[in-house]
Amino acid sequence: MTGGHRQQARRGAAGPGKRRHALRWTAVTATVLVLGTGAAGYAYYEHLNGNIKKDELNLGKHGVAKAAPNAEGQTPMNILLLGSDDRNSAENLKLGGAKNEVGRAALADVQMLLHLSADRKNLSVVSLPRDTMIPVPECTDPKTKKTYPAANLEMANASLSHGGPGCSVATWEALTRTHIDHFMMVDFGGVVSMADAVGGVPVCVKQNVYSHTPDGHGSGLRLKAGTTSVKGEQALQWLRTRYGFEDGTDLGRTHAQHMYMTSMVRELRENATLTNPGKMRSLAETATKALTVDDHLDTVKKLYDLSNELRKVPSKHITMTTLPTAQWSEDRNRLVPKPGDAEALLSLVRKDQALDGSGTKPKPKKKPAPAHPAASLDIQVLNASGAGAEAPVQGRASQVVGRLKAKGYTDAEINAQPTPGQETAVLFPASVPKADAQAAGHALGIPADLLRKSADVSRITILVGTDWREDTAYPAEKQPKKAPESAAVLNGEDKGACMAVQPGFTW
Repeated sequence: MTGGHRQQARRGAAGPGKRRHALRWTAVTATVLVLGTGAAGYAYYEHLNGNIKKDELNLGKHGVAKAAPNAEGQTPMNILLLGSDDRNSAENLKLGGAKNEVGRAALADVQMLLHLSADRKNLSVVSLPRDTMIPVPECTDPKTKKTYPAANLEMANASLSHGGPGCSVATWEALTRTHIDHFMMVDFGGVVSMADAVGGVPVCVKQNVYSHTPDGHGSGLRLKAGTTSVKGEQALQWLRTRYGFEDGTDLGRTHAQHMYMTSMVRELRENATLTNPGKMRSLAETATKALTVDDHLDTVKKLYDLSNELRKVPSKHITMTTLPTAQWSEDRNRLVPKPGDAEALLSLVRKDQALDGSGTKPKPKKKPAPAHPAASLDIQVLNASGAGAEAPVQGRASQVVGRLKAKGYTDAEINAQPTPGQETAVLFPASVPKADAQAAGHALGIPADLLRKSADVSRITILVGTDWREDTAYPAEKQPKKAPESAAVLNGEDKGACMAVQPGFTW
């Protein structure tokens, strides 16, 4: 990480005057829900469509393949939500930052991966604290054609400054090994008015809190213990509070943002005042003006369709999490993904499993009844066990083929083509009965929820993945069933959640 990049990233990471950054993601949530109401007519939709800014989806050289549909042909969706700290307009500068920051590339202060399950029954959100040190891939700015070299470790919020939101998408794909379908980004402008438009958002603290330090740091938030409906400036203070919540780090701020987000979603769904067409139009106007999306999500109609998909998920099945992190050994003010826990959380996302464990299915008591005899099935096995810098485990495909043959699948064979590391899955084409693929997976101990219908294969295909690097039977009992405690899980209906107050910040 260069000195210039480190200094720039630090400026986006903390300090007084970093105002109104944390409220920006609410524009994304509000826009999608508002546009799904059908309150405005076609002409007004066209007007809103003209408000929306767009940019390229992915600026990296190497993308991640889109997730294969599940056994029912349903496909999950991943959306990266970004909050930019752009200072390059009079309005944004007025809302936060110093004049000497005008002209610098924006940083991504808020980053959340929203995962909508294939069956549309669960919505999972994974936040990345902006102080986290992660690899950033090479990216080329589509406007200036400048190429930013890859960095082995750089602050997560710096990815946006490497050519735009498409570099943040490339960074998240490299970090999570998950294909991202869309991004939605908002900046300072027009965001604060949204807190007023929804009529306030209930938040809770366990003790009286005042976010202020003797040397002038802090958001200025001052609340009594219990629940308060915040809006306008007070909502902004809640979302930017670092000094005063939990341990005074960016993790506490992220958890407060989750509480606000889930509460705001409930308000948008339940608050009858938002059925007022005038209020809906006002919120949609400000939200679309603040919104930048990828070039595949660049019309109001597409946002409307997306909102319908999101609205299928009940709030009790919305799960907010933070990527587990640990203190970086080279700088105590920086974080790195926590070994074990971070991968366990991301593995659940890649497998399209609910982070709260609600989607865990019990093993079938009886062996599935295949449509055809085992010996007649054409099966190939690929070694996809390479994980990050780790090479694939030698001989994995051969070991699994041996077990299949012992179980009667005598036509099983190795496909030796190099295969990127990925989760274990059983792929099958539409021409193969689902029951045959399920039975083959069962012979290896692979649960039915790892079946994927794929147009890219012509026969049953077993991917021996990064989660199965030893043994011939899939270790289902060793796989994570829900997000680890270090992910700070918050449920969408948890109305009783209250933020812990940092010692020394009570009154």
